[in-house]
Amino acid sequence: MLNADMGYALWIDGDLAWAEGAHEYRAWGSAVISANTGFQLKDFRRHPGKRERRGRAFVGLFPSLEEVNHHLQRRRQGGLRRRKTHLLPAHLR
Repeated sequence: MLNADMGYALWIDGDLAWAEGAHEYRAWGSAVISANTGFQLKDFRRHPGKRERRGRAFVGLFPSLEEVNHHLQRRRQGGLRRRKTHLLPAHLR
């Protein structure tokens, strides 16, 4: 069952994947793992900091942790291409 009030932001920087969970747009925890594995709820810890949602490391927003893990799995299997950042407005790169 999906909770419509939950969401996850994902960053990938080299071999590390960083996710930040939010409930009703308020950050409630973050986790950093190897980009070659998947996130579990127990990986998340309360963290007051908030990462910028710009730059090459930011991948996007996901409605569930399952979707985040699916994205990481597709990336490992070579099913994803790099984001074409040159098509984004300068303030989002």
